[in-house]
Amino acid sequence: MSLTARFSCLSDYDPDALSVEQARAFIRSQLTPVRTQERVALRSALGRVLASDVIAPFNVPAHDNSAMDGYALRQADLAGSGETRLRVIGTALAGKVFAGAVGTAECVRIMTGALPPAGCDTVVIQEVVELDGDQVIVPAGQRAGQNIRLAGEDLAAGKPALAAGRLIRPAELGLMASLGCAEVSVYRRLRVAFFSTGDELCSIGTPLADGEVYDSNRYTIFGMLTRLGCEVLDLGVVRDDPATLEAAFRAAAAAADVVITSGGVSVGEADFVKPLMAQLGEVLFWKIAMKPGRPMAFGRLGARGGGEGGDGGEGGDRHAAWLFGLPGNPVAVMAAFYQFVRDALQLLMGANPLPRVPLLPAVSRVAMKKAPGRTEFQRGILSHADGQWSVRPAGAQGSGVLRSMSDANCFIVLEHERGSVAVGDTVQVQLFDGLV
Repeated sequence: MSLTARFSCLSDYDPDALSVEQARAFIRSQLTPVRTQERVALRSALGRVLASDVIAPFNVPAHDNSAMDGYALRQADLAGSGETRLRVIGTALAGKVFAGAVGTAECVRIMTGALPPAGCDTVVIQEVVELDGDQVIVPAGQRAGQNIRLAGEDLAAGKPALAAGRLIRPAELGLMASLGCAEVSVYRRLRVAFFSTGDELCSIGTPLADGEVYDSNRYTIFGMLTRLGCEVLDLGVVRDDPATLEAAFRAAAAAADVVITSGGVSVGEADFVKPLMAQLGEVLFWKIAMKPGRPMAFGRLGARGGGEGGDGGEGGDRHAAWLFGLPGNPVAVMAAFYQFVRDALQLLMGANPLPRVPLLPAVSRVAMKKAPGRTEFQRGILSHADGQWSVRPAGAQGSGVLRSMSDANCFIVLEHERGSVAVGDTVQVQLFDGLV
């Protein structure tokens, strides 16, 4: 079934008035992750997605060990009430086994990570004992087994340590290193081609002519894609010429899993853009109830009959590629990318669950005008003072004011049905840290 047919049968589908959540859900419903796997060295796996479960080959920790610096002893030697005196007969160090025998009313000084001597089942931290020559005085209230990490407590041998679909972050690198993994299976990198459209655009390094502007969108898109770990193909600036655009679309679809364009999807753009996209595939043009970033195109290039494959032909047309046609204004490009494209790319990469950035509450320091019926993503500066998080807009909020993205550290997310905001009202913010 075609994309148009799938969406048009939904009772709440209106391409001229989609909510942000509807657009997100519709996009997610169509995507299938890549399936091609490759083995890479562990340090090269950062930012990639696991393609198969990582199974623990042994227990972690491999042996019982002390979780704290203190004294290893037998719980049975402690008095039922009151203090207990024990003689210290040696020291157990991490990486070295204490070879002596611990007798009645004896204990061993033990360091974090060291194996408890045979028969010792409790560790008392050094901060609570008193030293008296070669003896320690242990206070009452100690629990059997305390401060001892048991073998297999973190990971049990033969059990999954990490599941397929996990995005590999520094913690995952360390965890796999602790299991002795020199290599790991990951999904291949997602191939993304992108270009800007418009006769007014000029590449940096070239003097501006009257009416021209430098193309900033390709650089922000490049940065956003690189941060996600994509394999990127920059096709430059494509002029508003049907033959040139067609060649660019065909080259991008043949080389990539995803094609991203900026410009050419707004009302009043050149008449050939929409029929050209339709000619080369199946593309839906949406007007999303959001600001900035209202116009967007979504679909597939080279797709006929609605193939489901997400890996350059797995289950569908070999040369089909997903298309995201973003607005032309710089802030609108970034807002649309972070609210729609980022999640879509991570889903295509095989990430499960998607690493979403949560919304957090903050008090608005200024009044903000807003009409219900659309979601607004204002660029904000979040700060903390007097025990309270507060936020204010980062200067002018026009969709062409790229400095607002540079100065901001969050989106102020004003919900679809929300009206104007008064000073002191609570609003939701989406931190750039973890998003951008």
